[in-house]
Amino acid sequence: MHLLSAELLASWQPSPALLLQQSGFGSLMPILLMVVIFVVLVILPARKRQKKLDEMLANLATGDKVVTNGGLTGTVVGLGEGRVTLRIPPDGLKLEFARTAVVGMAEKTDS
Repeated sequence: MHLLSAELLASWQPSPALLLQQSGFGSLMPILLMVVIFVVLVILPARKRQKKLDEMLANLATGDKVVTNGGLTGTVVGLGEGRVTLRIPPDGLKLEFARTAVVGMAEKTDS
């Protein structure tokens, strides 16, 4: 009896339906891999950049030289709740912006 069952087990081939059921997780692996790569390459760096920007906006002070999202460079002369007032050279024009319009600190120049 042992010899017969060993021969049956050796000659047994799984059915195609069984193979499809077993490979269900295997077919999801490429999708899961793409999601992980997307998170690592896109979402994590964006979060890091946003955290750095939020920290910069929270630490704005009068006298800081900043750049707006429109490309204007100016000096902070006033801060309010969600607002920032900039003095824009060369005429010294004062403009008020939403604090979120500030996208970075201006580059220091030695001129």
